[in-house]
Amino acid sequence: MTSETSETSKTSETSDPLRHHGDVDAAPGLADFAVNVRGERPPAWLREVLARAVADLGRYPSAADDRAAREAVAARHGRRAGEVLVLNGSAEGFALLPNLAPAKAAVVHPSFTEPEAALRAAGVPVHRVLLTAADGFALRPERVPDDADLVVIGNPTNPTSTLHTAEAIRTLVRPGRTVLVDEAFMDFVPGEPHSLAPGGDTHAGGVLVFRSLTKMWAVPGLRAGYALGDERTLAALARNRPQWPVSTPALRAVAACAAVPTDDVAAEYTAHRAHLAAELAALGVTVHGPAHAPFLLVQVSGGEHVRAALREHGVAVRRGDTFPGLGPDHLRIAVRPPEQCAPLLKALEVCL
Repeated sequence: MTSETSETSKTSETSDPLRHHGDVDAAPGLADFAVNVRGERPPAWLREVLARAVADLGRYPSAADDRAAREAVAARHGRRAGEVLVLNGSAEGFALLPNLAPAKAAVVHPSFTEPEAALRAAGVPVHRVLLTAADGFALRPERVPDDADLVVIGNPTNPTSTLHTAEAIRTLVRPGRTVLVDEAFMDFVPGEPHSLAPGGDTHAGGVLVFRSLTKMWAVPGLRAGYALGDERTLAALARNRPQWPVSTPALRAVAACAAVPTDDVAAEYTAHRAHLAAELAALGVTVHGPAHAPFLLVQVSGGEHVRAALREHGVAVRRGDTFPGLGPDHLRIAVRPPEQCAPLLKALEVCL
């Protein structure tokens, strides 16, 4: 049996590597290159939105705020408000996936591990579709089992920073199948040419898209995101959610952020990423590419020891071996402005 066809065994949630995330690698006092969040706090205008929302915490989150958030998101992506479901972070959306009652899920890896963890915890059989570095982790639709009625893929993919074409992802759509595209980092791609978030396409009935505010707007503690899809699929996804699942500040933040263009930031991060990739390559580090997200997947001999040595020098990077298909020599490094990269590059020079 190949590694692609033998991955249907259940994974224990005790010490489950699928539950390891970058915030575990980061620690107070370390220069943080493990977490993919832009900046240390939300921008001033968003902090003002959140501060004003505090005055309304004495009331339950309102239907009016939920509607305003959905309408703002719908306007951004050219959809109807009924095609938007505001989430308590994308993580809530992944936890809700078993509500779609898939008989067999296919998860394209290496990728963010929370969807697989949630599906396995609910007893859903999961088939891992492993992509390889040899061809830049390109999507291979023929590797997805025909009988998978749920397919999960990241775009751009965490941790490889690979951007799949919209055309390639659409080839996965077929009657009776839902394709979930995790676009948590798509707003870092200038123009978002391969996003499946916009409405109007004939593929929309078979596609779910998850988006997140966490990374672009530096609000991981807020828990805010949204799902896009046809109304029937969103209703199934939201079945048995608790009352008031999304807080008033999060609803206000979704509405506010949906109205703000991100192309300038995306262009800035494109330049930052190119600079960091060049500096890492100059140190002899293998940088996987082409990269399109606010992080780089790198490979270095003795990566596990290098990561530990970096911590000794005050720098945190994300381990790569908890992502299916990667090993201990893989590390994920968050992109930062050039002036913030000096501690990382200096420590790497010493450690290597």
